[in-house]
Amino acid sequence: MPTKRLSIPPERLERWLAGFADRHGPAGHEATPDVVTVSAADGACARCTVPLAPLAVDEHAPYGGLIEHARRDRRVGVVLVRRGGYAAGIFEGRELVSSKVGSRHVQGRTAAGGRSQQRFARRRDKQAREAFDAAADVAARIVLPHVSSLDAVVCGGDRAAVNHVLADARLSELRDLVVAPFLPVPDPRLAVLREAPDTFRAVRIELSEPDT
Repeated sequence: MPTKRLSIPPERLERWLAGFADRHGPAGHEATPDVVTVSAADGACARCTVPLAPLAVDEHAPYGGLIEHARRDRRVGVVLVRRGGYAAGIFEGRELVSSKVGSRHVQGRTAAGGRSQQRFARRRDKQAREAFDAAADVAARIVLPHVSSLDAVVCGGDRAAVNHVLADARLSELRDLVVAPFLPVPDPRLAVLREAPDTFRAVRIELSEPDT
């Protein structure tokens, strides 16, 4: 069966699952803290990744409690980092209540060779380290003070850059709260930060349907 990958906002999830059952017949489910798999009478299958896992599975609730879990408003810290740019924020539900966005110049690559290229590479690496240090400073200032009240921390941008920032000793408590998904965002500007809940709140579904 062909597989589609969908991203469903929490507010639409109940209606989407009802439509799945309407199209494919009576459906059952199997729920774990990370994934809820919905299987229909005709063989169709919707594998739903739990957003901001884990799910406290309730076998008496529809789909193991997935709908209620996805809709719940949470306090989430977000850290976005790319080489030369960074953003950190605190969300209450979809509302961005605290944030800081910044950038540091990091030179691009060069085609020059020899000692000139080596000097350029050293200068570029130094600029990148300074940018990552600045990003860690912002995460420590914006997100860390709220660590005791956060439900989760979501990161995005460039994985290597984020890993460098989270390696800062001050951010060890944040590392323990990091959950999927990793957000594949462009340069971390304020508008990009504000849109982060569209991704981290959504339910990602792998949908397999029989050929018709």
